[in-house]
Amino acid sequence: MSTTPAPAVTPLSTGDAEALVTAARRAAEAADVTVSVTVLDAGGHLLAFRRDDRAVLISGETSTRKAFTALQLNAPTADLVDAVQPGGPFHTLPTALDRPLLFIAGGVPVHRGGRLIGAIGVGGGAPEQDHEFATAAAKALA
Repeated sequence: MSTTPAPAVTPLSTGDAEALVTAARRAAEAADVTVSVTVLDAGGHLLAFRRDDRAVLISGETSTRKAFTALQLNAPTADLVDAVQPGGPFHTLPTALDRPLLFIAGGVPVHRGGRLIGAIGVGGGAPEQDHEFATAAAKALA
């Protein structure tokens, strides 16, 4: 029985990360929203970060936590909001880890060739807007 190895997938590069930040910021600017954008590689390491001058300061922290959450669970944070509500399967997860997760829309995993290569998080707008900006950026990279 022969097993064929999975084809190699190019990891998320700093160029990719900058492209994600640019795409998310353009989407936010088009909606007249100031945001922070964080891009993490598959290991959870920071590849790019940008906070608009007028974005609320906490948006930097929320964008990073959203990206981390999307990466760790390989799912958009928008899809996880109900899972952490009382009675939900992840109800205790936000406080179970050393590095806190954030279950607010705006974090999106980034895939290439069907494999997880990183995540983007956007903070500063309404959660639905942040999700829209992050999703637009991830789609633009694909």
